Amino acid sequence: MTDTNLISIDAMGGDRGPAAVLDGIALAHAANPALRFLVHGRQAEVAPLIAARGLSDICSLRHAEAVVTMNDKPSQVMRHGSDTSMWSAVDAVRNREAAVAVSCGNTGALMAVSMLRLRKLPGVNRPAIASLWPSFNPGGWNVMLDMGADVRADAHDLLTYGIMGAAYAHYALGLETPRVGLLNVGTEEHKGTAELRLAHELMTGAQARGGFAFVGFVEGNDLPAERVDVIVTDGFTGNVALKTGEGTAKMASRLMKEALTSTWLAKLGALLAMSALKRLKDKIDPRRANGGVFLGLNGTVVKSHGGADATGIAAAIDLAARLARSGFLERMAARVASAAPAGQDAPSEEASNESAK
Repeated sequence: MTDTNLISIDAMGGDRGPAAVLDGIALAHAANPALRFLVHGRQAEVAPLIAARGLSDICSLRHAEAVVTMNDKPSQVMRHGSDTSMWSAVDAVRNREAAVAVSCGNTGALMAVSMLRLRKLPGVNRPAIASLWPSFNPGGWNVMLDMGADVRADAHDLLTYGIMGAAYAHYALGLETPRVGLLNVGTEEHKGTAELRLAHELMTGAQARGGFAFVGFVEGNDLPAERVDVIVTDGFTGNVALKTGEGTAKMASRLMKEALTSTWLAKLGALLAMSALKRLKDKIDPRRANGGVFLGLNGTVVKSHGGADATGIAAAIDLAARLARSGFLERMAARVASAAPAGQDAPSEEASNESAK
């Protein structure tokens, strides 16, 4: 039986290198002492970092000489990446040594390797990446998918995304019956493409079996709203929305900083409002939502942001641990099997090559 407290970690992925990954492991373990880690990477680089942080008792190191870079093509990694830390981390989940894998590496390559090694769940044609989106809901988050696993999605794929996203919202956010919306250019049922209108019909009919409440079409301004818990869209639209949201948040933060330091009176006002500003900063801190989950595979993989620091990596590990303990994968698979149309059993190389970068 797989140990749900053992997390498989790709130590070499990400912009900040293995030191940031090990710092994230240290933070995650301090918050949850039951966790243990199977760490994959170059022994000469990673072993000293583990020892220096006093993590030798909770980390087992598995040597992997090669590293997947952010510039590597998914097709190349699929053919020649079996000696990489990313491949090794995913294989630990495939072999049931660990309950979940976490990597900060190349998104397209990670999805391609995960599809190749873990295969898709029955009933899933295209896996999806689900991310948490800050919202005005009581829990503070909405779920959005697909965030870039595949730029294409037909009506049946969108239905499957809705079922998987609802299961994720149920186990990650504790929502009994998540409200699912389908992203469109308007809320009227006659708007959108033929595929979106067909998806609307399919989701209306599947909501009871899928364990969700379908609220119909939603628009871009509903992404952070209280009207919906899960937003479903194709990977192209989802990824554009994600990057737009990140850019807007950075711009707002920069403009606020400039405004609050522009004059001595503004600085005084900022000092008086320090407590409220800190609460705002903590609420919109993107590191708290770090970790996109690959849904639709025979194993759980969490993709941490490539530029994540220790705090962000610890958040991704915490999410991975919560999903592992909840039995999320098995329960989601059961929902998909009961409510979604049959899908393919194995990924094609063409589909894997189209994964988002």
